[in-house]
Order: sequence, then structure tokens, then C-alpha cells
Amino acid sequence: MTKFLFFIDELSTWVGKSFAWLILVLTLGVTYEVFVRYVLRAPTTWAFDISYISYGAMFLMAGAYTLSRNGHVRADVVYRLWSPRTQAKMDLVLYMLFFLPAIAALMYSGFNYAQMSVRFREVSIFSPAGVPVFPLKALIPITGFLLFLQGIAEIIRCVLCIRTGQWPQRLHDVEETESVVIREHQAAEQEKGKGAGA
Repeated sequence: MTKFLFFIDELSTWVGKSFAWLILVLTLGVTYEVFVRYVLRAPTTWAFDISYISYGAMFLMAGAYTLSRNGHVRADVVYRLWSPRTQAKMDLVLYMLFFLPAIAALMYSGFNYAQMSVRFREVSIFSPAGVPVFPLKALIPITGFLLFLQGIAEIIRCVLCIRTGQWPQRLHDVEETESVVIREHQAAEQEKGKGAGA
């Protein structure tokens, strides 16, 4: 089961990191636009479109990656005080009641929306350059599918945690400073406990 979870995590990671390179496109596009607009007094007709398309694609395709790292914002004032089993039960209920229906709606309506955009080869209405926006809209159902896959992995993690009382291991490539501090504090407490028991 762990291999299956890691496979989905790795897929989400690969997609998220691949699309993260769009930050370079966004940065270069905006930098070029600022230069030609304010130095050469010759603004482009495409920079605005490229910036929102790059940012939109990056934002869409980072969702599953962020979910795989448990990185979405959560009001965890009370949540962190619960046992892992209670956390998993709450997460499981929320995934079933809210996450899966919302993702199903995203995939269904996103597919129709993207299909129409691709069929008409939709271009931007914000500039005369006619920058194509249908590739961005085609990412909507793909995003939904990737979030659905990662959501299934998270549901499996919840079930495993309910059974064992411990959260299954995740792939990690970055770590919050808070997590490092908590782990170091727990290790120090364990060392104190061992020293007191000796």
C-alpha cells in the first residue's frame, strides 16, 4: 500500500515541480514588459496575458503537489491537539463530504468548459495579440483528476491511520521550520525521560 501512496505522491511531485518552472516564464515576461514599457516606451500587447496564463497554470498544477505534502492551509488550533486517530477520522469525514464532491464537480464542469474552449481555439479578449487561452483552460479537468488521485491517497492514509493510530509516512522534499522545531523538542523530551529513568 505504501508503494501505491508513494507512486501517487511522486506523480503529484513531478507535475508540481515541472509546472513550477513557469515562474521563470512569468518573471522573464514581467521583467521584459517593465523594461520595454518604462525604458523604451513601447509596451507589449501580450505580457498581461502571458503573466496570468503562466500564473494560472502554475497555481492549478500545484494543487495536488501541495496536498501530497499536507501543505494546504488548515485552521489547526484544535486539530493539532487531537490524537492521530481523531485527526484521521475528521479528515476522512471532510474528504468524503466536501473534497470528493467538489473535485467531481471541478472535473465535470471543467471538462465541459475546457472542451468548449479547445473547440473554439479560444484566445484572450484582453489584448489584440490574440494569445491562446485554451491550453490553460484544458488544464482545469487535468487538475481535477490529479487532485482526485491525490485525494484517494489521502483517504487511504486516513484509513491506515485509523487502523494503526499513526499517520503513514509521506514523501518529503521540503519541511516547515515548525515541524523541525517540534521534532527537535520531542527528541529533547525523550532524552530527558531516558536520563531521568536511568
